[in-house]
Amino acid sequence: MRIRLVLNALILLNALILGLIGMPSIVLAEEKPNIVIILTDDQGYADVSYNPHSPPEVSTPNIDALAHSSIICTQGYTSGHVCSPTRAGLMTGRYQQRFGIYTAGEGGSGVPLDEVFIPQRLKPAGYVSGALGKWHLGLTEEYHAMNRGFDEFYGFMGRGAHPYFDHSDMDHPIYRGLTPIQEKGYLTTRITEEAIDFISRHKEDPFFLYVAYNAVHAPPEAPEKDIKNVTGDKTRDTLMAMIKHLDMGVGEIVKSLKENDIFDNTLLIFLTDNGGSSAMHANNTPLRGFKQMDYEGGIHVPFIVSWPARLEGGKKCDVPMWSTDLFATALDAAGLPMPKEKPLDGKSILPALKGETDSLHDELYWSSAGEKGKWAVRSGDWKLVAEKKRIELFDLGKDLGETTDLAAKHPEVVSELTTKYNAWLDEMADPVSKQEKRWRPDAGTPAKRMTKEEKKTEREKKKAERIKAREAK
Repeated sequence: MRIRLVLNALILLNALILGLIGMPSIVLAEEKPNIVIILTDDQGYADVSYNPHSPPEVSTPNIDALAHSSIICTQGYTSGHVCSPTRAGLMTGRYQQRFGIYTAGEGGSGVPLDEVFIPQRLKPAGYVSGALGKWHLGLTEEYHAMNRGFDEFYGFMGRGAHPYFDHSDMDHPIYRGLTPIQEKGYLTTRITEEAIDFISRHKEDPFFLYVAYNAVHAPPEAPEKDIKNVTGDKTRDTLMAMIKHLDMGVGEIVKSLKENDIFDNTLLIFLTDNGGSSAMHANNTPLRGFKQMDYEGGIHVPFIVSWPARLEGGKKCDVPMWSTDLFATALDAAGLPMPKEKPLDGKSILPALKGETDSLHDELYWSSAGEKGKWAVRSGDWKLVAEKKRIELFDLGKDLGETTDLAAKHPEVVSELTTKYNAWLDEMADPVSKQEKRWRPDAGTPAKRMTKEEKKTEREKKKAERIKAREAK
């Protein structure tokens, strides 16, 4: 009898052990994923060598390896054709124009404090969040990443053309947290090192890591030993060296995630903040145009998504999506509800990546407001691009390079898309810079731009007004 009881106990224990052995996959499926967004700066569409149009001097083996094991989003866009508007839309999941951000200067002055950023939504679910690199969403402390939900910050607040070697200008310092620091080293490498450190310290937590490299924005600066005469163009050659260090950084981040055994359950999204810059001699082939344009070359970017635990890699997704979708995607991945008090314009891209839908948005809109008169709308394969009096229509399904203007052949499409754009713009806020929302031929001389001193005085005035308003409550 005793022997039978012992045998039964052993059988039960064995079954329990076998059950526990099988549990990690179940537990893993229920674990919240880590979320990593790698945002590069001004990287050309063809300045990644997984793009078949990339020229021979481009070599990005680490980005290529990530791309080929992940999902390449062939119709990936950004919501701005310059830096800070894209970042504002990405962090809020909303058209940045809803809160008056149409230009880099407007975004760099700060996103309204009543807008909620990604880490603020993730924090109640136990996420620890870190922001690294270029912020460009406000220069003063109330707009600092640490006051927008991030637990850690290493990087600089604004000034897109931040030096890569010389960090001595304490008017535009490198910060650790809220504290300006004296820093040394090549900035691309330092951002990578900080990313690896963050991953190793938080590997047991669910975390959100936003790695916003300033590479490969101007100025053209790289370690001299890495600049090779491969094209005969000094700026282009320097850009290749900068891309080399950027690619190495991506490789090190992926390596760290794998070494800490958390890569499979990490949603990793790689993209750039707008099209490649002509000033840096970027290559956007086969797209037309560059940064600061609403042609495809200014807004259609490298876009890669990896999440081995949930997404099948080694394929492409041709559904149009964009940077503003990343907020909703992060919440969806974390199993969190979408906000209702300020509805999102972005949508989770996960259904498209899983092949469950072939459409996320009826239309996508771009606008730089009235001073430059640049705007665009994409609806299906139709794309309308406008600048002041010029309006062009393209069929992206047949003409991705936007070589043939079809506006004269399809005036009804021009009329329909223009009407949709105007209805959309009516819903958006007035620009924070006080420029007009729409370009007008009779607008006259644009308002005089404020000097740096005037901008600083205006920021301090607004800050004092906010403090006074809080104290009065």
